Amino acid sequence: MARYLLLLHENPAVFADLSPADFEAIVREYTAWSADLRAKGRLVQGEKLKDEGGRRVKREGPRLLVSDGPFAEAKDVIGGLFVVEAASYDEAVRLAEGCPHLRYGEIEVREIDET
Repeated sequence: MARYLLLLHENPAVFADLSPADFEAIVREYTAWSADLRAKGRLVQGEKLKDEGGRRVKREGPRLLVSDGPFAEAKDVIGGLFVVEAASYDEAVRLAEGCPHLRYGEIEVREIDET
């Protein structure tokens, strides 16, 4: 069975004005969805990423360039990820179809190369 990465793309503005109770309700939805996948033996890992944006690293010749970002003002950031096991892309997409994140953004599905 192959492993697939589900990257959760979102616009941070969607969550900016939620009350703590609303945000907690959303977290419960994600928790229930991931618990169901885990019970079916399909969930390998799931993580929410911090909202602070992280760092971007690239090399220009001998120089290593490190910058902040992406920033919360960005229209599209990766807010989290799941790793699932599925027999095919079609099955991985079916697993992603039930994810609550589709109400708040989009999910990029990528097969993990087992090299």
